[in-house]
Amino acid sequence: MAKGRNVHVVPNGNNWQVKPEGGRPVSNHRTQGAAEAAAKPIARQNQAEVVIHRPNGQIRDKDSFGNDPNPPKDNKH
Repeated sequence: MAKGRNVHVVPNGNNWQVKPEGGRPVSNHRTQGAAEAAAKPIARQNQAEVVIHRPNGQIRDKDSFGNDPNPPKDNKH
């Protein structure tokens, strides 16, 4: 996966997928939390952002693991 490419946590039927932006799904999970946990190390390694979607596809949250283009820096971690 290319550096800086965002990692999305998206609904897939009753499951959740971890999917790099513009790429194929990396993994499938039964819960959104499990998918989010799997996406974070990928984003951290690639200095990217995790984009978490709602079941309807809307973006629910974002979590940066690199150079945040929109200061202030992420204060969640």
